[in-house]
Amino acid sequence: MSETRFLLMWLEGPLQSWGNNSKFFVRNTLEFPTKSGLLGLLCCALGAGGEQKEWLAAMAHLKSTILAYSKEKTPLLLRDFHMIGSGYDESDPFEAQMMPKKSNGKKPASTKAKLTHRYYLQDAFFAAVMEIPQEQSIKISEALINPVWDLFLGRKNCPPTEFIFRGIFQKEEDAFSEASAIANEKSLKEKFKVFDGQLEQGEVLVLNDVPIQFGTSKIYKERYVTIVST
Repeated sequence: MSETRFLLMWLEGPLQSWGNNSKFFVRNTLEFPTKSGLLGLLCCALGAGGEQKEWLAAMAHLKSTILAYSKEKTPLLLRDFHMIGSGYDESDPFEAQMMPKKSNGKKPASTKAKLTHRYYLQDAFFAAVMEIPQEQSIKISEALINPVWDLFLGRKNCPPTEFIFRGIFQKEEDAFSEASAIANEKSLKEKFKVFDGQLEQGEVLVLNDVPIQFGTSKIYKERYVTIVST
């Protein structure tokens, strides 16, 4: 087995949204970043599009830990009533040209405006400590510092307001220490940690967030995580 290192990412912004099992008209967010969201962020930094099956297979078994921080008040959950479609008039030649099309170029089944519900975390702070292959550490570091594509915290309307890359470490404990130092500088309090697997203490969840294939036909598999309050 090849050697690994530990990547520390700091995720901070006015809005974050980490979807899990969302339906089209209701886009939920977890209280913490998903593994698929973090690996997708790395793909954006690397400019790696398409299915990425081999790369995801190499990353799937590597551990990741989330440390959640907040200020005195708990981050609020924002519910956005988002309209899609604009009630285009098909009989109007100009509006017909503006009407969104499906991927096959045909018109959608309905041109009426629809209401969707989208949820966001407000003023949340996370440190993500991810195990990565040693041979990829330099490439990933450089990509996060100078990303090929723009980086977002879950959705494209959730830009980060701090530098994401915070170092590569040989030991996981060193990454945790650096995360605590950043939190202390910002006067933040640790709320909880999210560990891979099932631990004896804490709340155990099953998440379908380990990506096997990206691209147009995404495939995921399940994993257990344990949330430990601090």
